[in-house]
Amino acid sequence: MADPKGFLTTGREVAKSRPVGERLKDWNEVYVPGSLLPIISKQAGRCMDCGIPFCHNGCPLGNLIPEWNDYAYREDWAAASERLHATNNFPEFTGRLCPAPCESACVLGINQPAVTIKNVEVAIIDKAWDSGDVTPQPPERLSGKTVAVIGSGPAGLAAAQQLTRAGHTVVVYERADRIGGLLRYGIPEFKMEKVHINRRIEQMRAEGTKFRTEVEIGRDIEAAQLRRRYDAVVVAAGATVSRDLPVPGRELRGIHFAMEYLPLANKVQEGDFIAPPITAAGKHVVVIGGGDTGADCVGTAHRQGAASVTQLEIMPRPGEERSTGQPWPTFPMLYKVTSAHQEGGERVYSVSTTHFEGDEDGNVQSLHLIEVEFKDGKLEQKPGTERSIPAQLVTLAMGFTGTDQENGLVQQFGLDLDGRGNIVRDADYATNVEGVYVAGDAGRGQSLIVWAIAEGRSAARGVDRFLTGASELPAPVRPTDRALTV
Repeated sequence: MADPKGFLTTGREVAKSRPVGERLKDWNEVYVPGSLLPIISKQAGRCMDCGIPFCHNGCPLGNLIPEWNDYAYREDWAAASERLHATNNFPEFTGRLCPAPCESACVLGINQPAVTIKNVEVAIIDKAWDSGDVTPQPPERLSGKTVAVIGSGPAGLAAAQQLTRAGHTVVVYERADRIGGLLRYGIPEFKMEKVHINRRIEQMRAEGTKFRTEVEIGRDIEAAQLRRRYDAVVVAAGATVSRDLPVPGRELRGIHFAMEYLPLANKVQEGDFIAPPITAAGKHVVVIGGGDTGADCVGTAHRQGAASVTQLEIMPRPGEERSTGQPWPTFPMLYKVTSAHQEGGERVYSVSTTHFEGDEDGNVQSLHLIEVEFKDGKLEQKPGTERSIPAQLVTLAMGFTGTDQENGLVQQFGLDLDGRGNIVRDADYATNVEGVYVAGDAGRGQSLIVWAIAEGRSAARGVDRFLTGASELPAPVRPTDRALTV
């Protein structure tokens, strides 16, 4: 156990954020660099070393949280990094982007603020990179088997790294111009600077993984060619079909899916544009959707100099404390103030968009909404509550409805889909087509980064067994596993 009295003597303290006025002038991560190390050992010492660590169950990866908390408390950073990497290929991603279901399941969280597990995780991995403890791990011998991975998001990268280390020759295909999937073009720089992706890619290259960008399977290379060329295929193409809002005025210019808007801002940071083709500068911005992607749009609009930012959510505002219907250790729906919300803007709950209005040139100028409420389990409009708000840029951040079928990938492979548009797989993550496997959102549906990495690791085990007859690779989750919720 780290500090037997730590949870009694030390209060919860999290990473310090840079002042809003400072961080809105750049795209760097919002936290003060180096602010965690002076406090993180004591924070790790708050871990109770529970007899039954429910944080394990809250984390799809099964992270060995009490173990690396103990090492972090003792400032044995090399051992902490080893324990962290034992279950997670990319802790610098999850440490920055995961909503931390482990903290919701922390036993201390029953009646006190939970251990800052996410902060401890990112402090360990950042220290490991700085100390040179993260090194390539190439296989001792090659199997002679080849694997194609379609998609370079967290699921695809995790599967590729695991299979490469198992001795297979792995090629990752990405249809975008850079590796990383939504990590690269869906996550703003202020949430995760892309240096964290770049150095992982270099580690994977050194291990033997090969990458092919600007190649879309189904269009540039047909499925039949891929199957002839490789012994196995992992489909990790994500759930990239954005949920639309089919209301009058949707065709007006200035209304975009979040995944049309956010990547352009990231491309500016990559040096592809001086200014983004779609910008919030000087405009009244409305973000439809109250989740993390919506918050990313809010923070991006602030940095682009929006005149105003309003975020709409159809559901009621969540409470700030656990409700009796969401008991520990489930992941509760709570009112969350992200760094983007701290920077300004208005959040409006329990409203639904009825239509858009535009000017004579076809540009959106306003959004009409109405208040809604739940009655007998159904969402109903409240008469007399209609109003309009200015809207010169609207981003739709309402989630995703399944994997892309327009590029021909699903049809060319002949993959079965379920009723939600996800690719069907068995207990080993195998599809109905022999040698073709699926990992991440393409099979699970829209989910969290931690689930994507867990699925990538699990699918890698299924592929390894298919290629060699047995596997020592870990499989942290089954395709049927779901988050610990009620």
